[in-house]
Amino acid sequence: MAPLGWNVTEQNLLSKTLSDTAREARLRAGLSQSDVAERLELHEEVYGRIERGSLLPSIITLRRLSLVLHVPSNELLGIDSAWMPPPPSQRDSSRSRRLLHSVRELGASWLRTLRRLISHVRRRD
Repeated sequence: MAPLGWNVTEQNLLSKTLSDTAREARLRAGLSQSDVAERLELHEEVYGRIERGSLLPSIITLRRLSLVLHVPSNELLGIDSAWMPPPPSQRDSSRSRRLLHSVRELGASWLRTLRRLISHVRRRD
């Protein structure tokens, strides 16, 4: 199940990005899935599921994976550092917190409506 606020497409994209990046890094390092699983202190089958994209690792396992494969965690997550927005101003941060608080209180149908509205506005810009 996708985390709250995520849709299945986002989760699938994240799983694919992480699994592809981990597999490529493992092969570059000349390691087997068994080698990586042992270093992560996971069963080989569990690591295999991560690499096949059928399981997202915990934060702790993601950090370990980053260290074992010598790949920055932002790369495993598909986050391009050039993409990162500048930090918000204090005023923007306060407004964002209030907005997020309001959004968190919405039900599922309102969240879908809000997503559609945002998508529509983005297309018009």
